[in-house]
Amino acid sequence: MNNVFVTNFKQSRTMCLGAVIMLALVVSGCGDKHESKGSQSLVKVNGKEITVHQLNQELGRANIQENQREQATQQILTALIDRQLLEDAALKAKVDRDPNVMTAIERAKSQIIAQAYLQSKLANVAKPSKAEIESFYNGNPQFFSKRRMVEMDQLLIDTKFANDELKAALGNLKTLQEVAAWMDARNIQYDQGQVSRSVAELPPQISERLKAEDKGKLFVIGMGPRTMLIMMNEIKDSPVSLAEATPQIENNLLNKSRKEAAENEVKRLKANAKIEYIDKKLETASETKAPKKKPSSTEDDIASGVSGLK
Repeated sequence: MNNVFVTNFKQSRTMCLGAVIMLALVVSGCGDKHESKGSQSLVKVNGKEITVHQLNQELGRANIQENQREQATQQILTALIDRQLLEDAALKAKVDRDPNVMTAIERAKSQIIAQAYLQSKLANVAKPSKAEIESFYNGNPQFFSKRRMVEMDQLLIDTKFANDELKAALGNLKTLQEVAAWMDARNIQYDQGQVSRSVAELPPQISERLKAEDKGKLFVIGMGPRTMLIMMNEIKDSPVSLAEATPQIENNLLNKSRKEAAENEVKRLKANAKIEYIDKKLETASETKAPKKKPSSTEDDIASGVSGLK
């Protein structure tokens, strides 16, 4: 298998925050642009009002564009009516007294309150300065000023087909067209296409090979349940100016600051709280299993924050 480089691609993003923190981050980035100060009634369902305020909240959550607002308004209003009818029926059937429903209601209430508190804290996080953005840009030339793009053809298959038979065949197959023909003959389904990626976003094993202009090689990359076969076609310089990169960098740095602020607030609350484990075994297990936070690397942050620069 002279021209085949086989590697495993493992995504290594570490989630630093819990679900409440992440939800709060999402909420903090979404404003209700169309919220009305009034609560004018739009329709009554069995005597209960559905108001302009409720409708505008739903439109805000759905992030409806202006040109779709008229159509979406009718659809969302219909959904609100349906929901009210179902709620009325549920209350008559005393579904709200079911223990599982009561627990779910309390859980949702707790999450909403916690999210609202974090949202109020994250709203005070300042946007990065021009100097911070420029420093980030200059400190990561591989993603910006010296960015290189690689054009690739790819085949995506179920990993169960990446077996010894395929590996043996790849030693004699030089192009993806030949690989596709080999798979067609064996009724193996695959997805085929062309992609363009920054070299800095590729797995290290492949990007290292590309530094030597190792084009025209067939790579096989394992991605859990799916396996990708790719052929490098062209590698070219594709720099991104500071002006072009600024929106993505600003968003990246702001999100990072928000995550840090949320995490620090939770740490502060824990430090000032009295937390008692009734079952001491749970305390020990919690301390043992709690993973140490791995600091997110600069490259991970960049890859997630500026991946839209194609």
